[in-house]
Amino acid sequence: MMKNKMPRIMGILNVTPDSFSDGGSFTSEAAVIAQVEGMLAADVDIIDVGGESTRPFAEPVAEDEELSRVIPAIEAIRRITDIPISIDTSKAVVARQALATGATMVNDISALRKDPAMVGVVAGYDGPVIIMHMQGTPGDMQVNPRYENVVEEICAFFEERIAWMDKQGIERERIILDPGIGFGKTLDHNLAILRNIDAFKQSGHPVLIGHSRKSFLEKLLGLPVEERDCPTAVISALCAARGADILRVHDVALTRQAVELATALQ
Repeated sequence: MMKNKMPRIMGILNVTPDSFSDGGSFTSEAAVIAQVEGMLAADVDIIDVGGESTRPFAEPVAEDEELSRVIPAIEAIRRITDIPISIDTSKAVVARQALATGATMVNDISALRKDPAMVGVVAGYDGPVIIMHMQGTPGDMQVNPRYENVVEEICAFFEERIAWMDKQGIERERIILDPGIGFGKTLDHNLAILRNIDAFKQSGHPVLIGHSRKSFLEKLLGLPVEERDCPTAVISALCAARGADILRVHDVALTRQAVELATALQ
């Protein structure tokens, strides 16, 4: 009963050797299954599978390499659960094969801008699509991000993307917005986003917040990446109270506890 009032929790499954907090942790089938079973036990709502690190200054990964990482992981997940699976990719080939394997939604950090063929893939299925705001690319986004008004500029970006996607035959009700914490943003930009979740919700689209273990927590609290799950959970609770619809996190159990408490206190 309470869960219907809470944001959905998206558990992160990075099947990469170089992601910023858990790179190399889930590269075997046994490790993938163990991690997924743990998330399922914590009542995860969506599992987000990614095969290419998008941390600051990350190098691009070839299509074949990304496919060799994500497809076996999706197959392994599908053997034990029918939970919604998001494929975290900006490559049309990877998205298409992931959807054919059992993924149910696409999470594109480039908002369908990087690969011209991605719009055709998204238009060709009927599941949700997450579009994220990013200034620059992972290779250069943190060099010197600048905005006149970060919240207004992100909202304007989403308005343009939604209108363009509508013209491409992608139904508006399928679109989820991610303002892109840490993607071409300073500490102050990230805090402004978290304070203004309601501004992004004015469009009527669900809003996803992906703040888990990110470096702004180190800037605020001086914590190494392995000690950031507790502050991540605190922010999750605050985001839940401010109307976030999806929380993308590494520690599902801690986040579930935090948002249940936040919901009970509202």
